[in-house]
Amino acid sequence: MSDLIRLYSYWRSSAAYRVRIALNLKALRYDYVAVDLAGAGGQQHAAEFHKLNPQELLPVLIDGERVVRQSMSIIEYLAEVYHTAGYALMPPTGRERARVRSIAQLIACDIHPLNNLRVLGQLQQQFGADQAQKEAWMRHWIGAGFVALEEMLGGNPSTGEFCEGDEPSMADCCLVPQVYNAKRFGVDVSRFPTIARIDAHCLSMPEFDLAAPEKQPDAPR
Repeated sequence: MSDLIRLYSYWRSSAAYRVRIALNLKALRYDYVAVDLAGAGGQQHAAEFHKLNPQELLPVLIDGERVVRQSMSIIEYLAEVYHTAGYALMPPTGRERARVRSIAQLIACDIHPLNNLRVLGQLQQQFGADQAQKEAWMRHWIGAGFVALEEMLGGNPSTGEFCEGDEPSMADCCLVPQVYNAKRFGVDVSRFPTIARIDAHCLSMPEFDLAAPEKQPDAPR
């Protein structure tokens, strides 16, 4: 552990957005290191960043001498290493943790990968998809995932103010960025009342609000 945490991030990266929320919920101060995924061919492909993360993906968290990659691993690392700080991020029982992981992975492993920059680029390069077709692709897969997620959340007595109970967890860290993307690409989120309710409640908290893409130092002004 270190007093100086660095987060390699991009303002519109959903995965980095998750970690920004988690760091805020943990009340941990950190240095924001911007990596431009879109401009000049993508800074993530530069040799210096490749050494940091051979996958050339964000986010990457540096805590002292420790390098942690992958947003879900970073969030669980923060929960375990900084267990006395801020919100727990992971609930106390095995059953509750399993449910949090299942919700988080539905979003981070099933919805988000189909809509990230690499997949959209391949749709364009290999199949000639234009912007309208790429956005239709995104709406389809976000919508399909949200149908299942809404059923899981709305029909479960464990759902409270947040995805699991009445305290924010890793599941909410994943939910809010995905709802942001859904709204950005024209998904009618009102079709999913439980998702919309939890998202609104989360965004009423400064920890979520301050992590928003538009509030990051590398966001366009």
